[in-house]
Amino acid sequence: MMGKLAVRNVNYWAETFGKGEPLVLLHGFTGSGETWGFLKNSLKKYQLVLIDIIGHGQTDSPENPERYRMEEAVEDLKEILLSFNIRKAHVLGYSMGGRLALSFAMRQPEFVKTLILESSSPGLKTEKERETRRLQDERLAQMILDEGVAAFVQHWENIPLFLTQKSLPPAVKDKIRKDRLKNNAIGLANSLKGMGTGVQPSWWGALKNFNIPTLLICGERDLKFCKIMKEMNQLIPCSELKVVPQAGHAVHVEQSKFFGKIVDEFLQHFSTY
Repeated sequence: MMGKLAVRNVNYWAETFGKGEPLVLLHGFTGSGETWGFLKNSLKKYQLVLIDIIGHGQTDSPENPERYRMEEAVEDLKEILLSFNIRKAHVLGYSMGGRLALSFAMRQPEFVKTLILESSSPGLKTEKERETRRLQDERLAQMILDEGVAAFVQHWENIPLFLTQKSLPPAVKDKIRKDRLKNNAIGLANSLKGMGTGVQPSWWGALKNFNIPTLLICGERDLKFCKIMKEMNQLIPCSELKVVPQAGHAVHVEQSKFFGKIVDEFLQHFSTY
């Protein structure tokens, strides 16, 4: 099942595949639901729910950055699940999508059976850090609006965070670039302004009381996020951490088979077939 859903005055693109317990998949910044297509083969026991987050893929890109705020996106996600008649789901998010997944689990815990976070964070700890990041993201957003998506993608794929992707096969790199180029300037700029790490609430203080089973995944070459996730693992009571060898920030791209396997193994503990 696939198509547009009217969600609180925004048309979202969402699709579902397969039967079984629902697994909601939330892509990263510049991605789309297509990011997760490879999981259709490895996670056949689940109903996969692929969503293009606001400002991405085939979902609308409203003009007002406020509509992209994390609180709004959480509300949207709840409405999308209800429209698919889903009352409880496993939720997996990568990077920006992971921040949305965690925010959703914090605000709507009754909807979340398990949480899987890949290369993601609970936000920034201090207001000073948040302010620095907001200014940085404002500058990036302005660059997107001034220079266009193609120039931005060229810049984005060369930031240190994605260095390890340079050694991927050309066809894979090409697909990532094409997916990124499908986005539009307003959507990407407003995602940074409305849903950036510097704008969202910090969940660091709430992790020790968070009681949903959580799998944390990071690539061993992504030192920044492995450090964050090790700390999250110490704070979240029922969490486990998988550090994936030979992978950087986008573990699902750089080690896709292994990624599918660890997700499947984790879910098997909590699924009722």
